[in-house]
Amino acid sequence: MQVESPQRGLLIAFEGIDGSGKSSHLRQLAAFLREQGLQVVETREPTNGIHGRRIRSLFTKRELLSKEEELELFLLDRRDHVERCINPALAAGRIVLTDRYYFSTAAYQGAAGMDTAAIFAQNGFAPEPDLVLLLRVPPEEGVRRIREQRRERPNDFEQEDQLIKVDKLFASFSQPYIKRIDSTRERSSVQAQIRQLVRELCHARGFTCA
Repeated sequence: MQVESPQRGLLIAFEGIDGSGKSSHLRQLAAFLREQGLQVVETREPTNGIHGRRIRSLFTKRELLSKEEELELFLLDRRDHVERCINPALAAGRIVLTDRYYFSTAAYQGAAGMDTAAIFAQNGFAPEPDLVLLLRVPPEEGVRRIREQRRERPNDFEQEDQLIKVDKLFASFSQPYIKRIDSTRERSSVQAQIRQLVRELCHARGFTCA
């Protein structure tokens, strides 16, 4: 007797420039989905793996690597992330919420001078997301939030001139599963829109979500 395989899970990526609210909205969505009885995996990139930790060390020392070496680190980290976390969770029927994915690599490394089309091609090993929630804020607002709300100094990836370029690249991406969200609005309004988009996806894919 053949055992029916579990339903494939969903992959939802939160994207946007630094200070757009990705991390906090991901946590809120995860809590909401768990209240619906759904199995959720929260993850992020860069990861806490060996390559991800090295990437994080560049946040204040970005000049230590060439653009090519930096991109290679992101690809190595993502391969590990896909193999160890994302693919197993999807195969088990879970909903994976990732704080950044290969769209961030295309935008941030693209802003540093790399070819975005080539970056997307190099990420062909990574499963396409079912939904990308692209949170939009003006770069100056992102920097203000980093300074005033997080009380941090912007790191090497968070400088306003850099974020302006990153924001333009995010705006140019046209994959049909990308949903753009105005994250300058009240947090509750932004979260409500996120939940509605995810609810629609769940219903379309056979997941129960009230």
